[in-house]
Amino acid sequence: MTSASGTARSATAPQAVRVDGPRLLERLARLRAIGATADGGVTREAFGPLDVEARTLVATWMAAAGLEPRVDAAGNLVGRRSGVHARQLASGSHLDTVVEGGWLDGAYGVVAAVEVAAALADAGVALDHGYAAVAFANEEGARGTQGMSGSRALVGPLEEGELGALDDDGRSLRDRLADAGGDGDRIVEARWDAATVAAFLELHIEQGPVLASQGSRLGVVTAITGRQAFDVEVRGRPNHAGTTPMELRHDALAAAAEVVLAIEALPSDGAVRVATCGFVDVRPNVRNVIPGLVALSAELRAEDARGLDAAMATVDCRVAEIGARRGVAVSVRWGQRVAPTATDPRLLQLARAVASASGGPWTELPSGAGHDAQILGQVVPIAMLFVPSRGGVSHAPDEDTDPAELVAGAQALVDLVLAVDRDEPPAEAAR
Repeated sequence: MTSASGTARSATAPQAVRVDGPRLLERLARLRAIGATADGGVTREAFGPLDVEARTLVATWMAAAGLEPRVDAAGNLVGRRSGVHARQLASGSHLDTVVEGGWLDGAYGVVAAVEVAAALADAGVALDHGYAAVAFANEEGARGTQGMSGSRALVGPLEEGELGALDDDGRSLRDRLADAGGDGDRIVEARWDAATVAAFLELHIEQGPVLASQGSRLGVVTAITGRQAFDVEVRGRPNHAGTTPMELRHDALAAAAEVVLAIEALPSDGAVRVATCGFVDVRPNVRNVIPGLVALSAELRAEDARGLDAAMATVDCRVAEIGARRGVAVSVRWGQRVAPTATDPRLLQLARAVASASGGPWTELPSGAGHDAQILGQVVPIAMLFVPSRGGVSHAPDEDTDPAELVAGAQALVDLVLAVDRDEPPAEAAR
């Protein structure tokens, strides 16, 4: 089904610039083998040896496509080629995965970004703009770290507290960067000058069921959801499970169960799109002791920052009421916030035109998952394209997409890069 997309003009990207489908798929397969798990998934945690191995391999592909690859202080791999204009177009995603994750999340966008440069070189077509293909570091937030650290370093230096904080394995982000060729002491040098970037374009699998359920081959992303993380601690009174009457209990787990349900109910008022409690730690966690301490970790997601703000106020109110009624102490600690980001209007128009010209069914949709593009969207124009996730599955070993759809998505990215290159007004010529 083709989306009703207003009066977007038709794309006229030169059809001579075609992606090499077998090359794209073969490179994705080679990356899949780095960190492959027995169940068909991939474990390639950021800054680890497998992540570095994947990055090194991609750097060879960048060089073969005529890009100059280098690893910056934040651990990002960036392959650049200059153009006539001083401003550049950029595309990419990440190579790291969650533990026992899928083979396409992130990796597809990186390989497709390199394929843009390779397809242009094969066709003998030069962009007016410079071009950069990027593999961002630590998008997933390995070992309990804050995610998207690589892209966040491009829009502003990471704080000293984050660089020095210990991860789940007792090592700092500064140490992890040193392991992977970065340099936490020079992190400010990774920052991009936003004035030199005309647009950032990211291609990704949807990681959800919308495109697959609608039979769409391509998705044009209208906005990327914002995310607010938080932790809740419920402190009750541990006691003997057999001798303490029900009316005299201060059960931290029973109160925490109400908190989880209150979080789950938040989307019903429309303030947020989804709300999830994904981690629970119960102490002492034995059968015959009333739980005395529970730690929860949760997140809220919405396309509107005001919705996130309203939901935060609701959480504070509801957990206070639960604590008072059950006689337990409940505290909320608000954590990382990633702001929602809308697609740049002009880039959205061009993406619609490219999708319309692709010849296949397409639709518009917001991204429910976070992406590096939304970080860069704080300072530069961004757009995203999606291809379907088979069964709507992602972050799991059975994550998959039809090969023809992977090739079609990469072709759409090439066409979008060409469309943006022609549409962007000339900047001062590079000297």
